[in-house]
Amino acid sequence: RVLRMRSCIKYSLRLSFHRASVAQSKAQQSLTLFVPRSFPASNKSWLISSAAMHRVSESQHINALYIDGQLVPPTRGGTFEAIDPAKEEVIGLAALGEEVDVAQAVASAKRAFSSGVWSKQSGAQRAQVLRRLAGLIEDNKEAIAIKETRNCGKPLREAEWDIDDVADAFKYYAGLAEKLDGRQNEEITSPDPDNFKITRRFDPVGVVGAIVPWNYPLLMAAWKIAPALASGCSIVVKPSEVTPFTVLDLALLSKDAGVPDGVFNVVTGTGASAGAPLSAHADVDKISFTGSVSTGSKIMHSCADGIRNVTLELGGKSPIIISEDVDIDSAVEWLMFGIFWTNGQICSATSRALIHSSIADQVLDRLKTEAEKVFVGDPFSAEDPSIGPIVNKAQYQRVCNYIDIAKRDGAQLLTGGALGKGKGFYVKPTVFVNVPTSSRAWKEEIFGPVLCVRTFDTYEEALNLANDSDFGLASAILSRDKARAQWFVENLRTGIVWVNCSQPAFNVAPWGGFKKSGIGRDLGEEGFHSFLEVKQVTEYLSSNPWGWYIKSNL
Repeated sequence: RVLRMRSCIKYSLRLSFHRASVAQSKAQQSLTLFVPRSFPASNKSWLISSAAMHRVSESQHINALYIDGQLVPPTRGGTFEAIDPAKEEVIGLAALGEEVDVAQAVASAKRAFSSGVWSKQSGAQRAQVLRRLAGLIEDNKEAIAIKETRNCGKPLREAEWDIDDVADAFKYYAGLAEKLDGRQNEEITSPDPDNFKITRRFDPVGVVGAIVPWNYPLLMAAWKIAPALASGCSIVVKPSEVTPFTVLDLALLSKDAGVPDGVFNVVTGTGASAGAPLSAHADVDKISFTGSVSTGSKIMHSCADGIRNVTLELGGKSPIIISEDVDIDSAVEWLMFGIFWTNGQICSATSRALIHSSIADQVLDRLKTEAEKVFVGDPFSAEDPSIGPIVNKAQYQRVCNYIDIAKRDGAQLLTGGALGKGKGFYVKPTVFVNVPTSSRAWKEEIFGPVLCVRTFDTYEEALNLANDSDFGLASAILSRDKARAQWFVENLRTGIVWVNCSQPAFNVAPWGGFKKSGIGRDLGEEGFHSFLEVKQVTEYLSSNPWGWYIKSNL
């Protein structure tokens, strides 16, 4: 989802056949686990520590929690399986963290925060560490990308782009940490300057609990970890149980970069075993969550009980509006990029297309032709363009169910559907036209490579259809008419509006939505300040007594 826009997106995504072949060969190596499949009986004292710098291995998966600067087994010794969605095979076991482990991680984070070992450092000092971490991520880019592709199924070229953006997130927030030093104790104009001096400072919010999704396992984690660390917070991260591994690699790299023990902790586990206890823990000062509306609602309730800070980045059903003056090739490119990127598993996916009726046939004919050219298969393949498998069986069945719903509701299948042969949870690029607005396929988030299309005759009609949604994360308008595009920008009820594109995002720009798409913002200065508390400081300057209660004898 975070795309560092190059001069030409299409060609910047290409990899040479040789490079992809090498990666595919590496991906087929036998897999081993970083720690034993079962823990020793005396697991409370069993720790893994390494004086050597951590080197990410694409074929090794860490089966442990990361608490207080150490890899440790879960207290009860439980594990769960992680699956390769392309082969439907187990790639490794992950540690099943539970409430007791969450409590230990939160206690570690609280101790570290209270000690000031990180929270009291200057922004410039923290920035040095974050830039070292960015460099270590870049050094390990290939191995991390292979692990991401094997676990979540996105094409390798896309995973590599993700890891570039992970490193860039830490660089960007390092810069904001440095700038924060210059704003500490900044003076506010006082209405009574002879008697009062007013300043403001920015303090880290405290202990952060971050719960991240599976579609961008490391990138979505970085969106939370980088600003939290830059602001001086301590953090406990709960990665998705579907994609648990690469955040642990990041934790070990952070230690090598100089992040003090206890500042960055990772508890793997399920939503019920680890996510719920983390969001409910009284010593967690802020929860930052990316995921479903239903889970976000539960987290919001949990935080409400303790009146605790919360940021929610939830679902979307984003529209893309195509006016009659567009270039057909450009429109089709952005239609496809908006829904088929990351195998369609993006909360901001522009999954509802509204096409002006005068050009609909041209657009749909070209869209069908181009969608059927997309290779569907092995995410390590050199084929380009391509999409990989849906992340797991449950999500695959969900996507297939929505395809059936669209058919039952009378939508016309233009192209696509489930691949339906061999191993792997594959769904072809799928396009439905004339989808009824009452259909669940039109209204609900599918989270797969499924585009729903309707036509319109007037722009007022298009706007009403676009805004008629429970969600408000993103939207796109494709038009050569700048005034028309600006009219949509001002009237679309979404937190993000793309003009003549779909899906680009930058670390500098705030990310979040209206309505059920969430509360608060990730990224940008807004995302940074969400991990800070503003403190007003007012100083009485006069040597004269205030004299309200105690009267002077003079």
